[in-house]
Amino acid sequence: MYQSFIGLEVHIHLLTKTKVFCGCRSAFGDEPNTNVCPVCLGYPGVLPVLNREAMKMGCMVAKALNCAIPEKTWFERKQYFYPDMTKNYQISQFASPLGQNGYVDIEGPWGVKRVRIHECHLEEDAGKMIHTGAVSFLDYNRAGVSLLEIVTEPDMETGEQAEVFIQHLRRMVRYLGVCDGNMEEGSLRADANVSINLPGKGLGRKVEIKNLNSSRFVRLGLNYEIERQAKTLDAGKTVTQETRLWNQNRDQTEPMRQKENAQDYRYFPEPDLPVFEPDPAFLQSVKNAMVELPLPRQKRLEHEYGISTEQAAIICEERAFADYFESAVAAALRVARRVSADLDKKSAASRIANWLLTDIKHILAREGVALSAIGSFKLTVDRFACLVAMTAAGSLSTKNAKQTLELALAEDRDPVDIIREKGWEQITDPVKIAEVVALVEREEAATFAEAREAATAKNQKRRRTLAAFLVGKALEKTQGRADPRIVGEQIQAIIGT
Repeated sequence: MYQSFIGLEVHIHLLTKTKVFCGCRSAFGDEPNTNVCPVCLGYPGVLPVLNREAMKMGCMVAKALNCAIPEKTWFERKQYFYPDMTKNYQISQFASPLGQNGYVDIEGPWGVKRVRIHECHLEEDAGKMIHTGAVSFLDYNRAGVSLLEIVTEPDMETGEQAEVFIQHLRRMVRYLGVCDGNMEEGSLRADANVSINLPGKGLGRKVEIKNLNSSRFVRLGLNYEIERQAKTLDAGKTVTQETRLWNQNRDQTEPMRQKENAQDYRYFPEPDLPVFEPDPAFLQSVKNAMVELPLPRQKRLEHEYGISTEQAAIICEERAFADYFESAVAAALRVARRVSADLDKKSAASRIANWLLTDIKHILAREGVALSAIGSFKLTVDRFACLVAMTAAGSLSTKNAKQTLELALAEDRDPVDIIREKGWEQITDPVKIAEVVALVEREEAATFAEAREAATAKNQKRRRTLAAFLVGKALEKTQGRADPRIVGEQIQAIIGT
């Protein structure tokens, strides 16, 4: 039995409009080599200028990860040669990164686990190499894009824990609005370091896994590598310290290059950028930009609205979806007073959560609308709240509410107008319902007689089956508009118990 040690290096593209050290547009998917200039192409004599918004976003992430922001932070040149980095060095941070010594708690079957954050540092990204057969092309649009690297301590033990960490981090940066978290586009990507050893013996020989572009691949890659290393040690061999790639087609890691010693990047302070000293105004701007983070919001929604842990987790998956939920609850309470619906905060929240996580979520998927884009959904908060409140008030049946929902979306209309036009307002007048029940009693005399016999014989199962049939007949007469509760009570009074 071995003990495993996992640390992650997560890179996120910050959503700055321009690159970190120049004024070039920062965007994914543009024509190759169109968002470039002498600065990001590394021409001799050019001078970088720090993007203040990138520094602010980096500090927001650092605060969300409970990191300390130093009084002074600066940039260094990291010396190395790659074809996609024309300067032959990268402007990065080493001695005093913008975020230091933080932590994040992740939850799972293992309970609550604290993962320490070694640092968050801001740097420029490299370009992109595109390989076609024997030819390689270079796209420098990505060169110089604002990149924040988050480095954890080796505190995780399984691929599942690393997957949860990545998912937590992705959700967090999306909430903060500093990264879109699209791993398939490379705006959030991870490298994983893993080693195993006998319990109590400390870290083993580290293997780095690259090319992990989904949280699922992080889990699969790490679990595969832990098992591979265990088999190597069981065979009496030594684990090679190396960098490996994840082959998603074969579900295995494969050797990329050996890495016997730490590479000497010959860091030295970037001479063209001054030391950054965050003043009170800057720190206040970071504080003002912070929002309630996903996990605290999830806990608050559970307590404040009385919804389940599972419901709160799904609702809080996207900030816009959670905003929509809370706005809908507030709107439903306003409408409830107008339509005399018996709704309090928790009952309104329960109804709205059920609608959101069933019908609404299904429609969003059908229409190709992401949860994060629900703010632009045709079903506005007020229209949704109207449906919920009218259903709670008994003036609209669940069946007709769902039909109204579909028409409101298809025709982009107010639900109230549709309900009036279709005559779908629920019938709650006992006198009118009694007339319908009397008609059903005449038409279904034999069924009523059988139901009374079942009641007399104490055959409750048969009595309930026949009563349900008769209720259905009455609802059919009113196109589902009669209040099922009142219909049921009147039929039960005729049948007896």
